[in-house]
Amino acid sequence: MIGKLLPILLALIGLGGGIGAGIALRPPPQPVVMENPCGEDPHAEESHGEDPHDDEAAEDTRFDYVKLNNQFVVPVVEGARVEALVVLSLTLQVESGQSETIYQLEPKLRDMFLQVLFDHANAGGFNGAFTKTTRMNSLRMALREAAQKVLGSKLSDVLIVDVVRQDA
Repeated sequence: MIGKLLPILLALIGLGGGIGAGIALRPPPQPVVMENPCGEDPHAEESHGEDPHDDEAAEDTRFDYVKLNNQFVVPVVEGARVEALVVLSLTLQVESGQSETIYQLEPKLRDMFLQVLFDHANAGGFNGAFTKTTRMNSLRMALREAAQKVLGSKLSDVLIVDVVRQDA
């Protein structure tokens, strides 16, 4: 019995050490500000017949991308056994200037995200071809809904920037 558990235990210790080293050596997060992706000045005078006072035409699309400080580690359990660990990194697309608010609310966000990730794992979302578009979109939507409960309209999207599954 101990002979079967030792490789799993060593793998989990190695994974934990690697995650710990990555966290310890990671530089501090820097918010990324995205200018209008069309490259146009949203404040420039319109010359193609559109009403410059139209809300959609004058809308300034600036976002901050806030990478959450730590990765999420989700166990994939079958029966009473941990079959795999899934490690994810998430970034939030929020209204410009909201980065500090995100970091202040990060404990609450992490709690809600972990619940969504555990539910996804328990429903078999990380089994088989877990990176299929339908599964990833479903997970992304559930994460976005959870974050909007905390952040409201400040949140634009939740981005899954890294996902790795390590079988035991």
